[in-house]
Amino acid sequence: MLKKVFVSPDPGRSRLRFAARAVLGIGLAVAVCGLAGTSLVGAIIGGLAALLALFTVTDATVRGQALTTALLPVAGLPVLTAAAALHDLPVARDLTFLAVVGAGVYARRWGPRGHSLGVFAFMTFFIAQFLHATTDRLPEMYAAVLLSVATAAAVRFGLWCYERRRPAPAVPAPPAGTGLARITTRQAVQATAGAGFALVVGQLVSGDRWYWAVGATWWVFVNTTSRGETLVRGFRRVLGTVVGIGLGFLIAVPVAGSPVPTAVLAAACVFGIFYTAAVSYTWMMLCVTLLAELLYGLLGVLSPGLLALRIAETGVGALGAALAVLFVLPVTTHAVTDVWIQRALRCVHACTAEAAARLAGTEGADPTPRVAELEQMLGRVRLSVAPLVHPLSPMYGRRRRARRVLDLLDDCAREIRGLVAVAADPEASHDARLAAACWRVEAAVEALTGGGSVPAHAGGPRAAEPALAHLHGLEDALAELAAPLRSPSGSRLAGA
Repeated sequence: MLKKVFVSPDPGRSRLRFAARAVLGIGLAVAVCGLAGTSLVGAIIGGLAALLALFTVTDATVRGQALTTALLPVAGLPVLTAAAALHDLPVARDLTFLAVVGAGVYARRWGPRGHSLGVFAFMTFFIAQFLHATTDRLPEMYAAVLLSVATAAAVRFGLWCYERRRPAPAVPAPPAGTGLARITTRQAVQATAGAGFALVVGQLVSGDRWYWAVGATWWVFVNTTSRGETLVRGFRRVLGTVVGIGLGFLIAVPVAGSPVPTAVLAAACVFGIFYTAAVSYTWMMLCVTLLAELLYGLLGVLSPGLLALRIAETGVGALGAALAVLFVLPVTTHAVTDVWIQRALRCVHACTAEAAARLAGTEGADPTPRVAELEQMLGRVRLSVAPLVHPLSPMYGRRRRARRVLDLLDDCAREIRGLVAVAADPEASHDARLAAACWRVEAAVEALTGGGSVPAHAGGPRAAEPALAHLHGLEDALAELAAPLRSPSGSRLAGA
C-alpha cells in the first residue's frame, strides 16, 4: 500500500500540484473567514466548503469547472437552511437527509456537474449535523460558505490554474444500463436504502454521532458502480478509518486542539487527502479520519471514547452499503466489468487506426487524445475488476483470470503508447504492411467484443520497423486475451 501511494506514476506532477493547490486554497479560505470575523464554527464550515469546491469539481474543461463551482452554493445553501431549520425536529430532519442522499446520487446521471452538486448538497447537510447548526447561526454560515467558495475559485481559476496549459482529459461516460434501469437510478435507490439502515442503527449506537454512519454509507457509494466495487470500497473505508483512529491516539489526542500544531497537521492531512485520492482510497480515508479528529480537538470534544464511536458508526455505515448493494437492485461486478473491458478494447482499435492514419500522412490525424481516453478506460477497468483481484476474494480462478486480463490490457496500452510515439516522429514513413496489421487488430477487437473467433498472430521474428513491431506486439496481446476472457469456468469477464 505504501508503494502504491509513493511510487505510483504522477505524470506532469498533477497529483502533487492538485494537493499543493488544495492546501493553499483551503488555508486562504480559512484566513479570509477569520479576517471577516467569523467564529471557529464559521471557519470550520468555510474550510470544509473550500475543500469540497477544490476536490469534487471535475468537469472536463476549465470553463465547466468554473460554472460548477459557481453553482455549489446554489445547491448547498438551501440544504444548509433545511438542516438548521429541522435541527429540533428529528423525524423531519431524518427524512430530509434521506431525500438529499437519494437526490444527490440520482444527480450523477447528469455527469460530473451533477455529481459535484450532489456531493456538495449532501456534505452541507452532513456538516450541519457535525457542527450542530441552528437557524441563529445561518447568516454566519452563509457568509463562510460564500467567502470560502469564492476564495477557492480565485486560487483554482486565477492564482494557480495549471489546467489551462494542458488538454482537457477524456472522461468516459458511465454504462448506460446493465439490466432493468440506469445505474444512477439503481444507485439512488440503493444509497437511500443503505443510508436509511445506517441512520436507524447509527442512532441506536449514538444519538449524537449517528450521522457518521450515514456519511460512511454515502462515501462508499461515490465512484462505484457494481456491488463488488461497493463492497471493496466499504472494506477500504473501514480499514482507513481504523488506521486513522490509531494514528489519532498518537497524534490528535496529545495535540488536544492546540491551534498551531493543529493547523500544521490539518494542512498535512489536506495534502494527503488530495495526493492519495487517485491511487488509494484507504490512505485517503486515513487522512480524512485524522483531519476529523483534529477538528474535534479544536471544538474541545475529542476523547478516546469518541474515537471508538467513530469506528462503530463507520462499521454501521459500511454494513448498510453492503446490505443495500447485495439485496436492493444489485448490479453484478461482471456485468459492469464486461462493459468497461469492451470499451477499452474498442479504444485500442481507435488508437491504432488513428496512429496508422498519422503514419500514412492523413491530415489532421492525431492519436494523442485517443491515448488519453484509453488510459481513462483502463482506469475504469481496474476499478471495476478490483473486487475480483482483491486479496480477500475467495474466487481464486476468477482472480487469476482477472489479473491476466489486466496484465494483457496493460501490454496493449504499452504497445499503443510506443506506436503513437513512433507516429509522432515527422520522419516516420508509412509501410504498406501497416494497413494489414491494423486490419488484423480491428478483426481481433471485433472478435473479442462480438464473440467471434480471434485469429492467432503468426509468430516469427519481431519486425525491425518500430511501428510494425508495436502492432505485432498488440496483435499478440489481443490473441492472448481470448483465453482469460472466455474461460469456461465461472463467470465471464467480457464479451463471451
